Amino acid sequence: MDAQSYNAALADLRGVRDQIKKTQAALVKLEADRDRRIVQLASYEKAKAERIAPAAGLGVAAVVALAPALAPDSLDLQQAPQPSAPKPSTSEAPSAAVTLPPQPQAAPAATAVRAEPAAPDAARTGSTTPPAAAHKAQRELPSIPAGPSGDAWFAHTTGLASTRPNFTQQARSTVFLDATTGILVHRSQTHHLDLAGRSAADILTAVFHTVPEGVERIYITAGDPWHHDADRYPYLRDAVAAWLNTPIAGWRTDTGRGRDRMAGHFVHARHPVGRYQRETGDLHVEIRSVGEWFDTDGDDPHIIRDAFVLLWQALRRHWDDAVIMGSPSQTGRDLWTRTIPARGQHADGFPVLSEELRSLLHATAGQGRNELLTPPRVPEQLPQLVEYDRTFAYAKHTWKSPVGTPRRITARTFATWSEKEQMRALYGCGHWQVRVTVPDTWNHIGLLPAPAPADRAWHYPAQPGTTFTTWAGGPEIHTALTNPLTPWKVEILDGILWDDGKPLDDWARKLKDTWTNLSAQAHFQGNPQQARAAHLASRAVRSILLYGIGSFAQRPRMVTGTTPRTMERDVPPDAEIIGFDDELITWQKPTGFTRDPNAHPEWSAAIWSAARAALLTQRHRDDDTYAGALHTPPRTVVAFRTDALYLTQPHHWPYHHQPGDYLLKGHLTGPVPAPTTEEELLALRDLGRAALTTRQEG
Repeated sequence: MDAQSYNAALADLRGVRDQIKKTQAALVKLEADRDRRIVQLASYEKAKAERIAPAAGLGVAAVVALAPALAPDSLDLQQAPQPSAPKPSTSEAPSAAVTLPPQPQAAPAATAVRAEPAAPDAARTGSTTPPAAAHKAQRELPSIPAGPSGDAWFAHTTGLASTRPNFTQQARSTVFLDATTGILVHRSQTHHLDLAGRSAADILTAVFHTVPEGVERIYITAGDPWHHDADRYPYLRDAVAAWLNTPIAGWRTDTGRGRDRMAGHFVHARHPVGRYQRETGDLHVEIRSVGEWFDTDGDDPHIIRDAFVLLWQALRRHWDDAVIMGSPSQTGRDLWTRTIPARGQHADGFPVLSEELRSLLHATAGQGRNELLTPPRVPEQLPQLVEYDRTFAYAKHTWKSPVGTPRRITARTFATWSEKEQMRALYGCGHWQVRVTVPDTWNHIGLLPAPAPADRAWHYPAQPGTTFTTWAGGPEIHTALTNPLTPWKVEILDGILWDDGKPLDDWARKLKDTWTNLSAQAHFQGNPQQARAAHLASRAVRSILLYGIGSFAQRPRMVTGTTPRTMERDVPPDAEIIGFDDELITWQKPTGFTRDPNAHPEWSAAIWSAARAALLTQRHRDDDTYAGALHTPPRTVVAFRTDALYLTQPHHWPYHHQPGDYLLKGHLTGPVPAPTTEEELLALRDLGRAALTTRQEG
């Protein structure tokens, strides 16, 4: 590209920008008109939200928010996972204020804990200036009901436990297809297919014409065929849903078979899953994206197949019955069940928590920390942008997990404990409801997550004097109390405490060993293609552990369906409209928690909490030093992205190729305009990674 074409392209880009602004303005007007019409319809005495919702392309809850008079009597019960209990009062349930002196280099056992009943809010602040309130529009997290009704939550679900399987998982015949070039790899054979319009029908027809029998899984390695007509739809999800739900002669949507409870299509903007069943016979096949396992960089299907072969061979060294299933999360949980002890303490399995506690954890235990700090919290012009990524991070935090029947620790109970008992509880496996106050002298990043206004979103208050109520795991609370700068004020309102155990340790240890071996192959392999395959296989192991841990969280299940436009009355009343065209309305609705024997959100919550805490401070014992955001100067932290930390200056933190170590991933020299959106951050990240690679190769 020369200077003239570059300038012309810039002009075209500005035109697209202006068109987007105009379209957005038009969309705002249309949405306002839609809302006005909904309010008009609500004035009709026989109007019903469940009739108006599909006509408006909204869920019932959104319609009711605009016209509260339309609220069905059962709406609140349908929408709320559980009632929020009243906040504990100081007369019935005092809080326990925990104070620990800062100790950047001290051993945790040397700390002191002082518990005291909570005073009224005005007296507790100790200042004539009231603390800054948390965001007034933030959502309120649920609490555990007081008294026997809340105590009843502290039990396991009857007859539901994770147990070791007594069957051998069956492998599925798999092919790898590049939807752009039409190259299909089946075992050691290569075929070239004509995919015509790249519809699901075209792919199934071409694959089964070439490989007539036995194919049960088609991995798309490139081409994203579900985005083929994306320009026709306002959102990628709409395009994906239309691609998946287009009728195919001779095929129908799969309804599941045998032990496989996964049925129906899975609508995802980037990595959908199409499940199909032939109308005659017993042939089941799924079309899915290999991007679920790892990012590809133009790798052809042969290398990707080699990566899966290497992955299977490496796993077999630890599990003689290992089978690679459709997704990393399925594979991870299946492998974990095969590490459940056959004898000993947990031979009967690991019981599943009550649905009430699982719902509470779902609502109050977030996953990775994703936060962008913008000016004036960082300079307008960054001197540099340095990216550190914690290698295989979650693998470092699986050595201890909650087991046994959980106990409720009320504020009153916690306040009566000795300092030693309080410390043991905070070091243990717990999930705590706390009232937090940011110190008046604080000048760094936020430490504890607080509920943000958006659904399931979190932010990290850092303004001095701010007080907020939230839930957090023990690792984060301990970090807030013992951080190397200034201890925060944390008051215990309620808590859940488990015994310490190691249900994931054997599973994670085997995966870490597999990852180490594959990483070594990638480093020392002389053949570039085999080295690349080994690298991809090591990334797949990371996904198995990462998504396996996520699958323990067991989110409430969403069902996706379609209804003809001519029958919009049949759209379920509690469904959300996610797309529509001239013929079909596509909707989704929550179905709550299934009786999943492997649902353990307490394990996911504990690991996520420990990982977020390690982003703040992490001790390297062998090097007698610390790493993390709190060991950087104020106003030098630009962003957090799950396992990654973005800074304005480099740090010489230890890196020994071990899980949890901070790896220098990108380094962009400045001055760099501070990113104000995620898109800008990701663009700078890519530039920084490319710059670091060039510098290292040069």
